[in-house]
Amino acid sequence: MKTTPVEELFMVINDTAVLLQEELNVSYLEALAETGENIFHQSVLQDDLSELTLKRLKRIYEDCHITRYTKEEIRKSFQLAILKGMKESVQPNHQMTPDSVGMFVGYLLHKFVTKEAYRLMDPAVGTGNLLTAAMNQEMNKTIQGIGIEIDDLLIKLAYMNANLQEHPIEFFNQDSLEPLFVESVDAVISDLPVGYYPNDIRAADYQLKADEGHSYAHHLFIEQSIRHVKPAGFLFFIIPNGLFESTQAKKLHTYLQETVDIQGMIQLPETMFKNKQSAKSILILQKKDESVKPPKQVLLANMPSFSNGDEMEKILTKIDRWITENKK
Repeated sequence: MKTTPVEELFMVINDTAVLLQEELNVSYLEALAETGENIFHQSVLQDDLSELTLKRLKRIYEDCHITRYTKEEIRKSFQLAILKGMKESVQPNHQMTPDSVGMFVGYLLHKFVTKEAYRLMDPAVGTGNLLTAAMNQEMNKTIQGIGIEIDDLLIKLAYMNANLQEHPIEFFNQDSLEPLFVESVDAVISDLPVGYYPNDIRAADYQLKADEGHSYAHHLFIEQSIRHVKPAGFLFFIIPNGLFESTQAKKLHTYLQETVDIQGMIQLPETMFKNKQSAKSILILQKKDESVKPPKQVLLANMPSFSNGDEMEKILTKIDRWITENKK
């Protein structure tokens, strides 16, 4: 049976990562970052390997011509390897945005952000999968990416992912809720990290800080993103469905009314999630500006299963019609 390019490249990545994992005595994800660097530089960069492993790695890399693969094939191959590594890893923050959601966010970006060249930020970039999936849907535009991530290993994987896909992305290894030294961006996308933010002193700098106890990290991420997007810029957040039902929701609602126009709320298919409680939606916001008129009505949609072609077609037609009507 013929293998697809994605399977073919995944086998190269996986086989070399396993060799490095055993030889260097590191986790699979750490080995993945190492092999990604090797593939990018087309040489073996580790100098403490046995001669046998070195020979085996060189042979596999020599047979792998990364330029033969498209950006999407590279992204998907690494995504498969990262998912394998995450199953072995027990860290709860190591979760990836599903492929279909990343592509759909890219579709929304394309529809809403009409500039031919723009700056796009993900303040919780993780392994870079959502950011590069969205950028891959915008191949005819010039996008400068910015990714921020506190986890050393995840940002290493994101950097490697961007290099191999040849995406111009600047990465910042820091807590995204600390001051960001980045120029304003035209759009933000993010699969928001949900939970409490432990640093109460830092949270005090935000309007959305909790009146008592820890603040919600996802609320602070929203405020930080709105601060760093240009007037009239767009924000696409993957949010928990219960975002506006929490104890701190009233404050969030007031803040959003003051700073942005809510453009839309698209509920993702519940079948994608373990249970109803963990289901998510995409919240689309536009930062207020004199040049911006709020939409006549907010775009509300419930996504069918992404594999249901007919129903998907209907929803995409509905979104297109809404955008056309609201641009009048």
